[in-house]
Amino acid sequence: MFITITRDTLYRIAAGAGVCALFAALFILLPQSEPSAAQTGAEAEAASASVTDWGLSFQTNGQPPVGNASSEELAQYSAYYLGDTDKKTIYLTFDAGYENGYTAAILDTLKKHNAPACFFVVGNYIDAAPELVQRMVAEGHIVGNHTLHHPDMSAIADKESFSAELTGLEEKFTALTGQPMQKFYRPPQGKFSEENLKQAQELGYTTVFWSLAYVDWYTDNQPTEEHAFSKLLPRIHNGAIVLLHSTSETNARILDELLTRWEQEGYTFGSLAELA
Repeated sequence: MFITITRDTLYRIAAGAGVCALFAALFILLPQSEPSAAQTGAEAEAASASVTDWGLSFQTNGQPPVGNASSEELAQYSAYYLGDTDKKTIYLTFDAGYENGYTAAILDTLKKHNAPACFFVVGNYIDAAPELVQRMVAEGHIVGNHTLHHPDMSAIADKESFSAELTGLEEKFTALTGQPMQKFYRPPQGKFSEENLKQAQELGYTTVFWSLAYVDWYTDNQPTEEHAFSKLLPRIHNGAIVLLHSTSETNARILDELLTRWEQEGYTFGSLAELA
């Protein structure tokens, strides 16, 4: 069990010890641990179903980061954040919450490099940019499930409502393309619980997190090219699942050079279908 200690539990412990700020910092920065001896069985059971945000700790440049759940823990629920770390393969993924005018350029660059990608879309994206979704499919990319309405899925307790967010998007995709949706799911905002992973698995989905990303989603405060390269070049690693946002002007502008520089380091680009 890897989702073990709730934020409320940490605050209670910290308050009793008089070091609330220290424990709050540890909660954010460190992987969560097994229940303490002070926890009752009921507390531990509740903690195991608690919500967590996907998080990474980069310890050595060029090496895979440590996630707040291990590859082995995730694999039992058909979930991944890394590919094969023995191979110099990169898996490109783009979260597409809405169309901001840059996806066509991103697709042009992917085509130039013969690089497959997965675009995790939401319902309004299919409604607003159907021609781009059709182009993704025509050019061999995966269109993944980022849910119908982009809610905090970890806050949805019942299976029916959870399922409706995924199957609702599937129906839109199939109505547009005439094809079944490939079953790759990314939780909005990276928020998940162990129960979410089980529910997605029961629906036939592979849950896909990421092992490399940077702050690229603020459209009114885009990173400079230099900042983007400073995050994305030194931290690349074997089996990387890279998360970029297709709404980013910076990403559209740097993608050709970024892929070229990764290729020069000996990396190739793989499809998420290889993971499953």
